Amino acid sequence: MGNALRFLYGECCSKPTTGGGGNWGNQQQSHGYHGVPTTTAGVSALARDIHHFQMTSQVPEGLSKHVVSSKKAQSNWYNKLSEAWGQSKPPPNSPEDVSRLVVNTLKNHKKADVEGLLSFYGLPLPHSLVEGNAGQAPAVPNGVKFELNTLPVDAKAVADGDTVTVYVSTLDPREAACIPRDVQVAAVERVKARAQRNYTKADALQKQITDAGYRMLNIQNEEILARKYRIRLRGIDAPESSMPYGKEAKEELTNMVVGKPLRVLIYDEDRYGRCVGDIYCNGAFVQERMLKKGLAWHYVAYDKRPELQKWEKDARAKRIGLWASAHPEMPWEYRKNRRDKR
Repeated sequence: MGNALRFLYGECCSKPTTGGGGNWGNQQQSHGYHGVPTTTAGVSALARDIHHFQMTSQVPEGLSKHVVSSKKAQSNWYNKLSEAWGQSKPPPNSPEDVSRLVVNTLKNHKKADVEGLLSFYGLPLPHSLVEGNAGQAPAVPNGVKFELNTLPVDAKAVADGDTVTVYVSTLDPREAACIPRDVQVAAVERVKARAQRNYTKADALQKQITDAGYRMLNIQNEEILARKYRIRLRGIDAPESSMPYGKEAKEELTNMVVGKPLRVLIYDEDRYGRCVGDIYCNGAFVQERMLKKGLAWHYVAYDKRPELQKWEKDARAKRIGLWASAHPEMPWEYRKNRRDKR
């Protein structure tokens, strides 16, 4: 059973253990308390325990060894942390960010309790946090609602030159805190069904998981539960598949992203339920490459960034890609004309 499903099995079939991070009793030491170095495992562990608390109102049993207040008080902390985590935009992702969230949320509580809670998860203590300098650039640009760090992209995931489907592991801190209960149960039951070679039941459970917007993926021989996101590249409009250069645009995007994990900054959601965002692959800005190769228009009606306008203008001047044609049809006009003919 892979790590993701060990977690799910622990979440659904057993109560929190006495180890740091509550629900992975067989991996206590990886969570960083008792002198083990801080890692991102503590972030995931806290996210899982918050989610477990939301479902069961139970706090991790081992926490009482690290704090001085009662379990009733501990429940109050997890209520506050659950609310604060849900309201964070974007959600905390690094150990330092999570520590700041805990410290700020529980600032009126006992110092021993706050530091004990942080130690339990192997998170940085208040005195070790370094505040940013005045005027320092934000970790993410203004307007970003949340950030996705995806699993490697599948070859079939690219719909066209400006749309791609991605999956994010539910071990990601943001995802770990909000997995639907029925999806967790279905994932665990599917593992059991496959172990019993009951493939009819396993397939039915896979469909239940898929219908809920998740999917079981095999990554390096590990079964991983992942959440599905459809991404519309922000600020560009590529030719439709049936338009000139539509095939080339899709191929270019495919070659860029397939087999690679992506960083996606989400700004909005469109009327089709797709997340609108900027995509980075190995540090390269995907929209920039599409515009410079003449395989997309700057979608100026929805995005006013001057750099996008410049990249399109440069490609026009060089007559690259679709700009080899004197009067290429604009994708939004193409779609409008097709709607009008129906």
